Amino acid sequence: MDDENVQNLEIDMSNNSWTYFDKHTDSIFTIFKHPHLPMVVTGGGDNTAFLWTTHTQPPRFVGELTGHKESVVAGSFTFDGEFVITADMDGFIQVHKATKGGEKWTKFGELEEVEEVLFVTVHPSLPYFAFGANDGSVWVYQIDKASKSLVQIMSGFSHSLECNGGIFIEGKDENDLTLVTISEDGTVVNWNCFTGAVNYKLTPEEFKGIESPWVTIKVAKNVIAIGARDGQLSIINNDTGKIVHSFKTLEDVEDVAELSIEAISWCTSPAVSLLAVGLVSGDVLLFDAQQWRLRKTIKVDDAITKLEFVDDTPILVGSSMNGRIYKWDSRTGEELFIGLGHNMGVLDFAVVEHGKKLITAGDEGVSLVFLTE
Repeated sequence: MDDENVQNLEIDMSNNSWTYFDKHTDSIFTIFKHPHLPMVVTGGGDNTAFLWTTHTQPPRFVGELTGHKESVVAGSFTFDGEFVITADMDGFIQVHKATKGGEKWTKFGELEEVEEVLFVTVHPSLPYFAFGANDGSVWVYQIDKASKSLVQIMSGFSHSLECNGGIFIEGKDENDLTLVTISEDGTVVNWNCFTGAVNYKLTPEEFKGIESPWVTIKVAKNVIAIGARDGQLSIINNDTGKIVHSFKTLEDVEDVAELSIEAISWCTSPAVSLLAVGLVSGDVLLFDAQQWRLRKTIKVDDAITKLEFVDDTPILVGSSMNGRIYKWDSRTGEELFIGLGHNMGVLDFAVVEHGKKLITAGDEGVSLVFLTE
């Protein structure tokens, strides 16, 4: 064996994780954290979702959310952590309720409205969740504790192709339930969920005739950023429904697939006004969120899968198909931490303990917990 091979072998075997969770028997597609308990849910290609603790070494198994017949690809806890929603590629959605302070989770309800669920999003302060489907449809449900059931609030059919993402906008009160969704057909729709009415709809005409397949959406107060498969990034003022800024993030790539914007994150630190954008090309682009000038580029050697700023800090966390998870100072681009140990891509992650811990969803079916400081 020559020196080069030996060196590669050493790199492949490096692992600086604190602990791991390996009960999945297939790729882990999604991971999300409980709002106040040290607990996450992982969902995978083995048609199951597991609840487990993040503060113990090794993690303590809390429970399995059985009943899914296909890969669990999306989900979330509700804002108060009382319920957990999981969704699979067969369009089956389950809601479980916490009992015994989160020690036990019991089935509350289930839905089967669509062929395939592409995303699940929960309201930041009310008991509602929404999901989008491969047929372009959008659905909003209330978790109604009084009737102990899931109550349909809305189903919308304004998109003609896959509804790839959606986000609730925090309203003035509980009578204001607003959802913004994006689609493969180049449209963006703002819904009044209680009436099903469309508050505004942006079509490719509004984007100067460019039909961009939108795949990512993130909101900061009343400003929405959306990213597309063709590298187009657009900024929308949600109050007016007007496009504030729209531009191509990358131009010179050999393969068009490299342009796809897989990740967006707004910096919530009052002192730093930045938007981070991650592409299949491995580029992390940091834009000034006032002028929309490119401030910094961080280059990774494989596709970016997710980006998330640590709350109220300039610290950016990112994961890649190269099997690594990173922490950067977004002001300088300096690398503060690299998590090693996966032999396949990191598909998702959760930031816990204000960024002190990062927990991954590995394509090879293992979750690693990293202590970063």
